[in-house]
Amino acid sequence: MSQKYAIGVDYGTQSGRAVLVDLSNGHEIADHVTPYPHGVIDEILPTSGQALENDWALQHPDDYLEVLRRSIPAVLKQSGIDPSDVIGLGIDFTACTMLPVDEQGVPLCFKPEWKDNPHGWVKLWKHHAAQDEADRLNAIAAERGEKFLPRYGGKISSEWMIAKVWQIVNEAPEVYEATDLFTEATDWVISQLTGNFVRNSCTAGYKSIWHKQDGYPSKEFFKALDPRLENLTETKLRGEIMPLGTKSGELTEAMAKLTGLNAGTAIAVGNVDAHAAVPAVGVVTPGKLVMAMGTSICHMLLGEKEVEVEGMCGVVEDGIIPGYLGYEAGQSAVGDIFEWFVEEAVPAYVKEAADKDGVGVHQWLTERAEAYKPGETGLLALDWWNGNRSVLVDTNLTGVIVGYSLLTKPEEVYRTLLEATAFGTRKIIDAFHNNGVPVDEVYACGGLPQRNRLLMQIYADVTNREIKIADSKQTPAIGAAMFGAVAAGSAKGGYDSVVDAAKAMARVREETFKPIPANVAVYEKLYQEYSTLHDYFGRGANDVMKRLKSLKDDASH
Repeated sequence: MSQKYAIGVDYGTQSGRAVLVDLSNGHEIADHVTPYPHGVIDEILPTSGQALENDWALQHPDDYLEVLRRSIPAVLKQSGIDPSDVIGLGIDFTACTMLPVDEQGVPLCFKPEWKDNPHGWVKLWKHHAAQDEADRLNAIAAERGEKFLPRYGGKISSEWMIAKVWQIVNEAPEVYEATDLFTEATDWVISQLTGNFVRNSCTAGYKSIWHKQDGYPSKEFFKALDPRLENLTETKLRGEIMPLGTKSGELTEAMAKLTGLNAGTAIAVGNVDAHAAVPAVGVVTPGKLVMAMGTSICHMLLGEKEVEVEGMCGVVEDGIIPGYLGYEAGQSAVGDIFEWFVEEAVPAYVKEAADKDGVGVHQWLTERAEAYKPGETGLLALDWWNGNRSVLVDTNLTGVIVGYSLLTKPEEVYRTLLEATAFGTRKIIDAFHNNGVPVDEVYACGGLPQRNRLLMQIYADVTNREIKIADSKQTPAIGAAMFGAVAAGSAKGGYDSVVDAAKAMARVREETFKPIPANVAVYEKLYQEYSTLHDYFGRGANDVMKRLKSLKDDASH
């Protein structure tokens, strides 16, 4: 039998990429990135020029199809591989990224009557304008003693499906009425590829409060939120929910023409970007935490029993690897914080010096930050530049740096921000480990671990755990391709389970980052100080951040 391949398509926040993968060893044969033509729509609606309010983040669904039109033909061309040897395709997506569609599956924003209504568009994962709805949902769920709440660390996020749908009900009831289905973008793209609509267990579980044993919350709960939502789950959230690795259908003739693949190619159900990365680093058993590190971090872990962990984003049966409970937590800004510092807070002399040395500002700061020992900067920061996702689950928290003096240098601040994000990860690891979900090993994938050795050494020292690094730069796409291979099955040259696929295809680097005992000791002291500040500002002793935010909102209206 000739060599077989699968394609993984990874949909990020700014772009989508396709990777063609050799199924015998997981090697990437070709990859191609398509930047989204409309990017993130967070200021004005492209059709009408209407200004969007604060905390809005939309996207254009055609940008997702553009990735299929451009990147799939590009990897086929680069590799010269016969399309008949590509046996499966899987995709992963940022989530919860949701959109309303009509009976034909057409996004409302494609239709003349809805194109100028912002609620007819894709709401990206980082659309935070449904915070009021999330707050009310959490209060009502807590009051009613809803048993789903502890599975999500006690709070449902404004980023997730139900809060976003409720915002539409409140602000654009006509859009709600016109919507046949609210769908995750990952499920919508799969429906475009196959012509049939199914939901995946990963986004349904983590983002839509669905549970494999119990289903969605009761109609009574939805009615208590808003009588208009009473029948939501059996009407606008209806659809078969399938576990990861399941074949959702086959590529249609129309999509075969568009992509250059053969009609009938197996298409896996959709997945979430970070979750797809887990098998791609070879993690298919409990005790191993995988960090998908980029603009933010998603922390994923497998468990054998369902337990409550403060601030986790969810625990879902079959949510990451079939047969296990998948736990998720996260930090809502990591790379974004370092980027903010470089773009908004670095003095001109640093940019000039970096230019003169022929390096980027990040590299210039990192090289100088490496010269400091733990504790030597005299600084400490809280990593809440974009709120706190875990363990406090509060988007209204903001960043803090303590210990500035007239001698403080930009590279010291930069190092402190790196350390702050490591302390945030340690907080998450401790929450799992101390609540009966062991964390014995740590794996990292994404753009940051491969670019910044200092950052990874700090994480090893702060968490006091060895960190293994993914070998691929495209880890989620490799994972998506694995699920595509599982959708095809071994009879076609693929695999019958993602565990089998991971054995052959997963790759991590030989070099790891090991904790340095002297550093661990100092970081332990700093972490205790971090924890004191974390609880003081994050658990209600001092709500100054929220008071400042409210003054800011008053002043800007």
